[in-house]
Amino acid sequence: MDDPLAAWLYPVFLLRFVRTQPLWRGILLALLATVLVLEVAWQGFLPFPWVLSVPLVFVVGVIITLPYLIDRVVAPRLGGMLGTLVFPLAVTTVWYLFAVVSPWGTVYNPAYTQYGNLPLLQLLSVTGLWGIVFVMSWLASVVNWAWERSFAWPRVRGGAALYASLLALVLLFGGVRLALFPAQASTVRVAGITPSHAVIAAAEKPISELSQNDVQALISGKATQAVREIIRWASAPVFDDLLSRSEQEARAGAKIIIWPEQSGGLVLFLQEDEAALLARASALARTTGTYLDLGMVMVLQQPVQSHFFLDESILIDPTGSVVWRYEKAHPAPGEQEAPGDGNVPTVQTPYGRLATVVCYDADFPGTMRQAGQAGADIMLVPSNDWQAYDPYHTQLITFRAIENGYSLVRQTSNGLAMAVDYEGHVLAASDYFTTDPQVMVAYVPMQGVRTIYAMIGDLFAWLSVAGLVVLIGVAIARRRKAGEAGEAAPISAESSSGEPIEAVSTSGELTEPRPSSGEPPAASPT
Repeated sequence: MDDPLAAWLYPVFLLRFVRTQPLWRGILLALLATVLVLEVAWQGFLPFPWVLSVPLVFVVGVIITLPYLIDRVVAPRLGGMLGTLVFPLAVTTVWYLFAVVSPWGTVYNPAYTQYGNLPLLQLLSVTGLWGIVFVMSWLASVVNWAWERSFAWPRVRGGAALYASLLALVLLFGGVRLALFPAQASTVRVAGITPSHAVIAAAEKPISELSQNDVQALISGKATQAVREIIRWASAPVFDDLLSRSEQEARAGAKIIIWPEQSGGLVLFLQEDEAALLARASALARTTGTYLDLGMVMVLQQPVQSHFFLDESILIDPTGSVVWRYEKAHPAPGEQEAPGDGNVPTVQTPYGRLATVVCYDADFPGTMRQAGQAGADIMLVPSNDWQAYDPYHTQLITFRAIENGYSLVRQTSNGLAMAVDYEGHVLAASDYFTTDPQVMVAYVPMQGVRTIYAMIGDLFAWLSVAGLVVLIGVAIARRRKAGEAGEAAPISAESSSGEPIEAVSTSGELTEPRPSSGEPPAASPT
């Protein structure tokens, strides 16, 4: 996301290259270039060795290249402005279908390159990511359409005006929403707390020194009591620190306090110690009158769905009662915890309707839309990242706030913690790697808004899928019609009236008329 303008421009030239090359040579070279660029750009970004990243990079490369193949085959058979719709519809369709089936959700979606462009991003409240993807990619096909007409203004002004009007309408809508309908509700003080680097490092050290056999025993539920005692001893200072800092922030006026996922870093927690910790947290919430959202990974005594880890967000209200226990529904690829049922909880409070998910769940718009449909006002997201993912992961998750009309607070260890309102304005931010201890305080609107996207969901994406199918059908029908015309044409180069006829190539495309007199054809008008 370092260069959002490049995300608009590179498809213009890549599409031009593919259209001017023989079909398969152009596509294969585009795929090769895309894969090589991604492999270089993502070094250190992915949380596993580069050798293991090759399949993922190749898959994403195919996703990026496939719309160019569809455009190359279909658009020439349609022509005109109708043909310019093939590429944006294909890009939107491919990225949407990838998000539906992918364990990575929408992480790699090109719309995220536009983080910070708030007038454009207000479109999220209507179409979700898919409207932005469409608008960005339509530019490439419109420019190429004009390029093929030598940018002759009389021939391209209609198409240029159409696209410019659409883009202007999108930006005008965003600008009006930001200027005339700002978030003006009363606010609540929210504090996000991550333990200090020293506390987390001290806790992670003995855990990281466990042997591979001990780690596998933990994963399979066969850890010895000695290993469990190491985990208990290592994690105790972390929770002491979190509770102490939570009390400080509550005394300072925070009414909602959120801990990060895993309580910071790679901290684990034993199920047999849960009752004692919850008792301490309940007492704190009760005596200070706060809502306390605890993020933690628990080592289970008995398996859940054959897993011995549970990644949870637990909310305790000012009476000391547990309001929800939400289990992470979308473990990141490679994580060992059992996935939850994905039902996003909400609760009405004096500070608005609260909701929660855990970290990677926020990369799945369908999961997050549940809270928008339920009228949530504030979304709490305990999270844990790694340094190469900082600040990208937090920035992309702020898109969910605009989509669904709620403010969002993401407390992150090993990354960027951030709070935004439902229009995407940053209310507070704190980076784990530059702030120690990490305490983020934000004044968050207690009232959200209802959005069109929360109501209609991915309708724009499905309309794009349907539109692409229709255009492919039209292209096939035109090819068949051209082929039938070619078969019905007489052997003579003249029609019965003596006028030249159109010849049809073996590919079904129309060629220049052949004159009956044997003279060269007249030059066609420019």
